[in-house]
Amino acid sequence: MSHIYALRHFLKPYRLLAILSLLCLLVLVGLDLAIPRLIERIIDEGIGQGIGQGNQSVVLTTGVAMLGISALSVLFSLANNRMSILVGEGVARDIRETLFTKIQSLSYGNLDELRTGELLVRLTSDTTAFQRLTQVTLRIGTRAPITMIGSLILMIVTSRNLALTMLPMLIVTSALIVVFVVKTEPLVRVVQARLDALNNVLQENVAGVRLVKAFVRSAQQTSRFDRSNVNYADTAAHVMRISSSMGPLLTICVNVGMVLVIWVGGGSAARGEMSVGQVVAFTNYLLTTMSPLIMMTMLAQMWANGMASAQRVGVVLNLAAEVQPPSQPTSLPQPLRGRIAFEHVSFHYHSQPDELVLDDISFVAEPGSTVAILGSTGAGKSTLVNLIPRFYDVTAGRVTLDDVDVRELAHEDLLGCIAIVPQETILFSGSVRDNIRYGVPDASEEEVLAAARAAQAYDFVVKLPAGFDTRIEERGVNLSGGQKQRLAIARALLSKPQVLILDDSTSAVDVDTETRIQAALAQMHGAQTRIIVAQRISTVLHADKILVLDLGCIAASGTHAELLRDSAIYREIYDTQLGGAPSDVSIEAMTEVAV
Repeated sequence: MSHIYALRHFLKPYRLLAILSLLCLLVLVGLDLAIPRLIERIIDEGIGQGIGQGNQSVVLTTGVAMLGISALSVLFSLANNRMSILVGEGVARDIRETLFTKIQSLSYGNLDELRTGELLVRLTSDTTAFQRLTQVTLRIGTRAPITMIGSLILMIVTSRNLALTMLPMLIVTSALIVVFVVKTEPLVRVVQARLDALNNVLQENVAGVRLVKAFVRSAQQTSRFDRSNVNYADTAAHVMRISSSMGPLLTICVNVGMVLVIWVGGGSAARGEMSVGQVVAFTNYLLTTMSPLIMMTMLAQMWANGMASAQRVGVVLNLAAEVQPPSQPTSLPQPLRGRIAFEHVSFHYHSQPDELVLDDISFVAEPGSTVAILGSTGAGKSTLVNLIPRFYDVTAGRVTLDDVDVRELAHEDLLGCIAIVPQETILFSGSVRDNIRYGVPDASEEEVLAAARAAQAYDFVVKLPAGFDTRIEERGVNLSGGQKQRLAIARALLSKPQVLILDDSTSAVDVDTETRIQAALAQMHGAQTRIIVAQRISTVLHADKILVLDLGCIAASGTHAELLRDSAIYREIYDTQLGGAPSDVSIEAMTEVAV
């Protein structure tokens, strides 16, 4: 319930519109409830007991009044609809914007636990469900109970005895509605969960359709989708069956009520205890009471859906980022040198507290130096470099930038001097130029070209159909893996960072291109501190320091020559990749072997 309460503040900017909408609704209900009373007046005072006994002026004036009330009802109904739509659409827009911003602010640890399909559902269908809940509440949802209460009061005013006769039937009808709401609300939550599962399967398969085709797994993935689709459809159909059964039950209640009114009320009219107009008015009020009950039953599923969606959206909005900004940020020393130090750093993921990914890591990357991190898959290389820009917080120890703990720095200041090229290359729909300028939108054309040349991307970009104006399709499908990596490197270089982190970002380029990129980096920013994660040993040959990670620990560190001499793990990697050149061969000769 606290998650639902958290969404209430989205209504505050629209409270004036909401209040006006409800006032229009109250007037509308009052006008609707006046109609049966006017019909009673026409019958009792206008028509009378027979031909020639009526009062034509009463019929005429009351009829004109009814037409005027109908016209006013249309105007107030249009006003209520317009304002409720404005409130609903505005609330939905604000929730989507806030939710999107919230997702952007979450830490890597939070995003590890939230699935993409679930987030998409919360941004789309869950937000739309809460929007419908808001609009329905300001329109039919509020009108129905007010009309029902007003009709009950007027039924009692019209005939207390007849109202007491109808009371048991109204209680039975209300009980049916309560049972329906209680039974459907948890089922709606199940429907939402199965919709999440369906969207996750859909998102994975759409994103990986090429891989599915490559491994001829279409039949298996179709079967997987069918299972999720059938589970969702079966649950949704079950809810709909329950909803559809309520309509006939309530119709029976309405018809029974009508029979009771005609039977009891007709007898009273025959005995002179009630007028015919009162019986007709009471019948209209009964219909006005029962119709909202039927309407509320039809809307119960929408309410349950909206409440469940509000809770799901509230869970994300109330989620606290694992990495919190410092209460009093420390300023970076100027001029910034770019010295990175790990001091007895250990780390485990929030969801796996008993499994250390990094254990007692200590090393220093001096300003302007290149530190390479080598190791097998799963050794913790990417996790280690993600601690520098504080995508995760260390479990123990500390990471410092120019002797300042990164946890004491404002995130904007920290990321302002660090550029990272992640292991998974992400490009956005748009032109090549826009993707390179993503971090520096106001960069000049000369700076864009210089970054592209340093990343060895210039030559292939100018051969594209529109050069730097060529549009990159979704996920960069019109580019090769190596081309995407070079654009990502250019994007990082354009920001001219003091610390550059390359997380296995040249794995898809050939060794010759990789060598030229490294040479360009050395010439472009000589004082830049570089942290390079690599799988290929040819990438790390010229590094000032090489760290060999094994099972989250530093198994060895040193230069290439030192490790080749002293580290069995490093020699094994070298022998496997470069054919086991003799240990006394110079680094330059090894580079030639690599090329």
